Amino acid sequence: MERDVVIFDTTLRDGEQAPGNSMTPEEKLRLARQLDVLGVDVIETGFPAASDGDFRGVRGVAQEVRRPVIAALARCHERDIDLAGEALRPAERSRVHVFIATSDIHLQHKLRISKDECLDRARASVRRARQFTNDVEFSAEDASRSDLDFLCRTVEAAIQEGATTINLPDTVGYAMPSEYGAMFRKVRERVPNSDKVVFSAHCHDDLGLAVANSLAAIDAGAGQVECTVNGIGERAGNASLEEIVMAIRVRGNALGAETGIDPSQIGAASRLVERLTGYDVPRNKAIVGANAFAHEAGIHQDGLLKDVATYQIMDPAELGLAMTLPLGKHSGRHAFARACHAAGLSLVAEELDAGFRRFKELADSGAPVSIHDVFQEVRA
Repeated sequence: MERDVVIFDTTLRDGEQAPGNSMTPEEKLRLARQLDVLGVDVIETGFPAASDGDFRGVRGVAQEVRRPVIAALARCHERDIDLAGEALRPAERSRVHVFIATSDIHLQHKLRISKDECLDRARASVRRARQFTNDVEFSAEDASRSDLDFLCRTVEAAIQEGATTINLPDTVGYAMPSEYGAMFRKVRERVPNSDKVVFSAHCHDDLGLAVANSLAAIDAGAGQVECTVNGIGERAGNASLEEIVMAIRVRGNALGAETGIDPSQIGAASRLVERLTGYDVPRNKAIVGANAFAHEAGIHQDGLLKDVATYQIMDPAELGLAMTLPLGKHSGRHAFARACHAAGLSLVAEELDAGFRRFKELADSGAPVSIHDVFQEVRA
C-alpha cells in the first residue's frame, strides 16, 4: 500500500536565501497562491525574525492562503519564536519550525555551546513554540554530520516536549544516499515514540545528491520532504520539488509512496518562480528545463513518432508542458518530413529528398536551421 508523503515547500524561505532572490511580501503572496493550487501540503513562508519585510510576508500569506499549513522558521531563541508565532496568528493551520545545530563543528565553532546547552535550548524552544500552535517542527541542523548518539538524545527531547515533525537535514549536502537513509532508520529505531511523529528530509545539492538523498529518506520511512520549485536555494540549491514529485509519481511502486501534488501545475509554478526570482531554469534541468522533453537525435525521434514510450517516461502534457522534436544535424528523415508537414509544405518524394540533403548540409555548419532556410533555395 502506498503512503502519502507530505510535500513541504520552502521556496519562500530557503529558496529566497539564494543570492538575489529576495521577494516582496506581495510576490510571496502571489507565489504562495500558486503553491496552494499546485497542492503542496506545507508552505514555509519565511523567517519573521530576519526582517520586517519577512514578517509582513509571512503574515500576508497566513491571512490569505487557507488550505495548506503555513509555516515560519525560528532559531531556538525566544524572540524568534515569538515573532514567528505572531506572524502566523491569522493562519487557519499554522506550524512553528524551530531549529538548532547538533553537529560538533556547529556547536563548537558557530554556536559555541555545549551539548547540554543545546539540549536545554531545544527543549525550551519546542515548549515555547507549543504556546502558539500544536504543530511544531524541530530541525536538528547539520544532522547528517552529527554524532548519532547526541542526535538521538536531541530528537528524543524534542518529541518529549511535543514536537510533531522531526527534520533531519543534510544542511551542507554532504551525505551519500545510503548514509542518509541509514541515519533515518537508526534514529527511528533508537528514539522512543518515534512512531508518534513525522520524520522529514531537507537536503541541499552541493554534491548533486539532494533529490537522491530525499528519496533515500522516503525509502527509510520519512513521511515529509522539504523542497523548492526549480531547486533554488542556498549555494547549489535545495532538493527540487518537481523532481521529487515526478520521481514518486513515476516510481511510486518502488518507493511505496505518493503525493497530493497536481502535476498539471508544475510548469506554471516553475515559470512563476523563474519570473519572480530572475533565476533562469537551465535548459537541461530535469522535468522543467527547455530540453527535458526535446528530442533531436534521429533514432530517438523515429522511435517517439512510432510510440512515445520508447524514449519518454512522463507525459509532458500532464505537467503543462510539451514535447518538441527540434531539427538538428542528428535529426532523421522521419522527423524532417513531419516538420515539413507541420509547416504546411506538400512535397513529392524528390523534393523531400533534396530538402533533407540541403538540411543536413546546413545543420553541419552548427547554426540553427529552420524549414524556411532549407526551402529558400531548394524546390526540386
